[in-house]
Amino acid sequence: MNAPRPAALVLNAPRALAFEPVEQTALGPEEVRIRTLFSGVSAGTELSQYRGTNPFMHRQWDAQMRLFKTGAAPSWPYPVRNLGYEEVGEIIEVGSGVHDIRPGQLVFGTWGHRTHHVAHRDYARDRMLPEDCDPRIGMFSHIGAVALNGVHDAAIRVGDLVVVFGLGVPGQIVAQAARASGATVIGVDPVKARRDMALRLGADRVLDPTETPIADTIKSETGGRGADVCIEVSGAAPALSEAIRTVAYSSRVVAMGFFQGEARGLQLGEEFHHNRVELVCSQISGVSPAASHRWSKLRLWQSAVRLQYEKRLNLTALITHSVTFEEAPALFARIDAGEPDLLQAMLTFGAGA
Repeated sequence: MNAPRPAALVLNAPRALAFEPVEQTALGPEEVRIRTLFSGVSAGTELSQYRGTNPFMHRQWDAQMRLFKTGAAPSWPYPVRNLGYEEVGEIIEVGSGVHDIRPGQLVFGTWGHRTHHVAHRDYARDRMLPEDCDPRIGMFSHIGAVALNGVHDAAIRVGDLVVVFGLGVPGQIVAQAARASGATVIGVDPVKARRDMALRLGADRVLDPTETPIADTIKSETGGRGADVCIEVSGAAPALSEAIRTVAYSSRVVAMGFFQGEARGLQLGEEFHHNRVELVCSQISGVSPAASHRWSKLRLWQSAVRLQYEKRLNLTALITHSVTFEEAPALFARIDAGEPDLLQAMLTFGAGA
């Protein structure tokens, strides 16, 4: 399937991707035109869209009441045009009123899997990449912010023992950020390649949940105390259940994973109830309430990029697969199939204007 230029990727039905042309309109005086260089593919939110399991595709989200409502048109009807949120691009044109941004500068942001994007100059100014950086660091601005938000919600103290359940891309970033916060970090994942990656990128230890009961292991090694914090990043109910079993009495479990449908298998009358476990949801639509007077989503995005530039996070190492934009449908099918060695997948775009 060939992608016309300029073009955008759209989802016409579950697992039915297509390319549609994008009209190149004249710029307004305060606008800039961006040519996409790289776009990351998410194995979480985007996969839920691709499979048609995302709740926005079946129910209507009432933003004022913050409730999903049945019996109304879904918030995201087909065709779905909001695929993609990990983009890096080059400014190729600026409006007549833009004097502080020049063509050739690089920006990060969220504009979807498309060859070009038009943005307001303020949007671009807030998302400039350092001139001497690897531009791919910008691709982790949003997923990096998701992970940093989860670490903030975890309220980690220096010296804490933190167990991260799920070592996909967000879990890998959480593990690095938790360790940078002064914690001892144990990563948990059934996929060996992901455990190996976590060790290479600084995790203190990894465990295979198919070989050892995580809660029993951690509690035995800590004299019955358990982990100070558990962070669940896989979106799998059994992992959340084990995180609840693993954490210490009256301690915190952060649920970051995007659970699809019912979370079956949670035994809330057992450890959760008797150990007074605090279960906290972390989701990028809002920052940690305790820090909301000084942290914003923009600051999280900028911090995810800056921490990479300063070499305090190593996220480009998570890129395991790279294909051209034209190969996007085949790439989504591979992610859907669950290739075990696939972590961060990246779309690359040609040099045409």
